[in-house]
Amino acid sequence: MAHKDMALVESKVFGLLEKEPELRFFLMLAPLAALFLWALVSWGWQIYRGMCVTGLNAPIFWGIYIVNFVFFIGVSHAGTLISSILRITDAAWRRPFTRIAESITIASLPFAGSSVIVDLGRPDRALNVLLTPHLTSPILWDVICISTYMAVSCLYFFIALVPDLASCRDKLKGIAPWRAALYRLGAMGWQNTHEEMAFHNRVMGTLSIILLTLVISVHTNVGFIFGMTSKPGWHSASIGPYFVIGAAFQGLAGLAIIMPLVRKFLGLETIITEAHLGARKKFLIAMCCFWAYFTFTELLTAYYGQHAAEAVLLHSKFTGQYAPLFWGMLTLCLFIPLPLLVFGRGDIGRVLFWTGISVNIGMWLERFDIVVPSAALTLLGWREFHYYPSWVEVSQTVGWLAGFVLLLVLLLRYLPILTVWEMEEEERGIDSAPPALKHWGAQWQKRD
Repeated sequence: MAHKDMALVESKVFGLLEKEPELRFFLMLAPLAALFLWALVSWGWQIYRGMCVTGLNAPIFWGIYIVNFVFFIGVSHAGTLISSILRITDAAWRRPFTRIAESITIASLPFAGSSVIVDLGRPDRALNVLLTPHLTSPILWDVICISTYMAVSCLYFFIALVPDLASCRDKLKGIAPWRAALYRLGAMGWQNTHEEMAFHNRVMGTLSIILLTLVISVHTNVGFIFGMTSKPGWHSASIGPYFVIGAAFQGLAGLAIIMPLVRKFLGLETIITEAHLGARKKFLIAMCCFWAYFTFTELLTAYYGQHAAEAVLLHSKFTGQYAPLFWGMLTLCLFIPLPLLVFGRGDIGRVLFWTGISVNIGMWLERFDIVVPSAALTLLGWREFHYYPSWVEVSQTVGWLAGFVLLLVLLLRYLPILTVWEMEEEERGIDSAPPALKHWGAQWQKRD
């Protein structure tokens, strides 16, 4: 990166932070806040009246609350993939995307966890997992993995912020006192010495490796919640890897929505170049193909098994009551995005944006297609069950999505939107290979 480009990065990032938000900024956020508050009101009504205000029934105990849980966990994988896994592989094109990807992770995780609490009906029941744990339960496995994932993701996000918060402390003048105090507190006395940066890189590398294992375990365990039961469509050995690939696909697609908007809004076309976007497009194509492969394998295995309950489930998805959801999922996740990514011409940012919109809607439908039909079409198919979400469930779904967007916008507005310190390392030509791996490799060489 040229020195003039680095100067442009700093002027854009710190110039945005130095300006206090105008009134129209908060007016734009007001509808999101209103939707989120309405969701809280509907949740309060649900707690007061009980689960009878939802569309859930026996045997359909899981509905769009669990769909939202799996969806937001998938969204959170944007930061893990871009910032940690690509750091391990030393993919230089990740640098302009890391802070935004990490912010998406932090903004989505609270709504993933709260979706499960909402589904319980009584929030105090969440304590039962801790008070009476059962190590043979996949639900306990999931609680452990997701809690660890949340904690490590937040720690990773904060540690990556420290050098840039120190720059905010030193460079931003005339900002609100509360913001100056937060930047000073978050900087933790950082002085940008060689020793501090070396230690910082070692910690970041180690956490990247930990997150690599967590990103696999989290969605594998989410899949185990379904796969360890005997319901048709759920009991499959490949459902864990299928969920991992789906989360990776959705996380990258979520970043594909945000990144072109930031690039255009801040005028960073010379920093976030078409080459950067092109690398992201190739990664997204690969994930789309992997997702299609796993989907085809699941369907083919179910078809050849000729199990009666599986046959009924497949029929309902291909030509029955759930056909619109199933074919809508395939259209939005495969038939639209893959040709658009491969053959799309013109502005690459626009191609990525509309691809991301299509994939995220399709992945929500995919989670609904996994959760509801298998619960409605039981092994003993002596009667037909239906599930229609109530206004309470729809309100909380829309409100949780609005809350996620609101939190993400606030993070990107009050924190450095680009990882300046990492881009400065690129300008100085510092090797960005995983510090932890380099350190461990050096130790092994000494032993030899």
